[in-house]
Amino acid sequence: MESSKRSWAEPFKIKMVELLKMTTPQQRASAIKEAGYNTFLLKSEDVYIDLLTDSGTSAMSDRQWAGLMLGDEAYAGSRNFYTLEKAAKKYYGYKYLIPTHQGRGAENILSQVMIKKGDIIPGNMYFTTTRLHQELAGGTFVDVIVDEAHDPENLDPFKGNIDLEKLQAVIRKHGAQKIPYVCVAVTVNMAGGQPVSMQNMKALRALTNKHGIRIILDMTRIAENAYFIQQHEKGYSRKSIAAIVKDICSYTDGATFSAKKDALVNIGGFLAINDNDIYEEASNLVVVYEGLHTYGGLAGRDMEAMAIGIEESVHDEHIRARIGQVLYLGEQLQKAGIPIVLPVGGHGIFIDAKKFLPHVPQDKFPAQALAAELSAGRNARTGDHYYPKLELVRLTIPRRVYTQAHMDVIAESVARVYKRRKQVKGLEMIFEPKYLRFFQAKFRKL
Repeated sequence: MESSKRSWAEPFKIKMVELLKMTTPQQRASAIKEAGYNTFLLKSEDVYIDLLTDSGTSAMSDRQWAGLMLGDEAYAGSRNFYTLEKAAKKYYGYKYLIPTHQGRGAENILSQVMIKKGDIIPGNMYFTTTRLHQELAGGTFVDVIVDEAHDPENLDPFKGNIDLEKLQAVIRKHGAQKIPYVCVAVTVNMAGGQPVSMQNMKALRALTNKHGIRIILDMTRIAENAYFIQQHEKGYSRKSIAAIVKDICSYTDGATFSAKKDALVNIGGFLAINDNDIYEEASNLVVVYEGLHTYGGLAGRDMEAMAIGIEESVHDEHIRARIGQVLYLGEQLQKAGIPIVLPVGGHGIFIDAKKFLPHVPQDKFPAQALAAELSAGRNARTGDHYYPKLELVRLTIPRRVYTQAHMDVIAESVARVYKRRKQVKGLEMIFEPKYLRFFQAKFRKL
């Protein structure tokens, strides 16, 4: 019987390549030791297939590269800003746009404008920089994601959803006046790239309207989230990715955006908002931290490439192939018996380090020992390590960069490590920076 499953191919062809340095196992062992067993400290030239992040690592299209030549590098009123503003309004629908050098620049400004000391910010699991900006502004993050998100084997298609009962409990405990906004990430990186359903967005909007609480979107991977809604939520199979993206935004009051992910550029981001008063205050602060409100720390050419990338990011054929590559890698790893977070998310594969290395306790950093990913940090009050329920190694796939053959190499490499997993020992931290320690911490083998 003929299989109904057809092969797919990328919706682009290659016209330029970057040659890679091929290293020996001995060279790689020496490089990772010198980097203190922290992949963030490796030299990129020593890495064959780089799965550290999908942030700023995408391959731009010929249209985007052509857009760089249209850069208007005037200090004020660059025409590229207005091109970017027009694209953001068309595809996302927000009233006001403030460009920033990347997503964390937008997080910083948003947090300073909207959060005061003692505030509570509920969210569907934290992201490292987002939570730190909230805390530096005097707020406290509270996780209100559904319980399914903490179970790597649970097959619920929308494990990024907000648990409305948990949120209501936070509102009852602290009062709506203490909650400047609910932070909703689409998709949820720390849960394994898990999406939020449109039904959940609608219900969240109804609940927050009742209490006068705003919703701010972390829309970094919104196109990927839209794909999962299209594929798995009733009533959306015939809707375009572009239409679903705009629907998601319509249930929120603003957003922070790292264009280095979905928008297919190497640098850039923005803060989008519907409230004029917040916009005016944020426009003042962006001048202090980023640059004038019509360039926000970006060159004109970067804004032009971002505008083009926003449009390309919502093409159905692009997002189908992008996530298809991730799903393919997930299938190969499952065939090899590798324990991964299910269902497979949008931007990478998340290996369950607890099950991969059950003999390595969490205080010996099994995820870091396995590949690169560090635990969640320390409790600021007690100094104890945070031990997340999920101890994951993220294999993040850059957009439009690698071929299916690269995915096969990755799967085979992970499978080889899995076969000798009992030989893998834990690590001891020997250097810890004050903030966001996973970027610069150093370790030694036990």
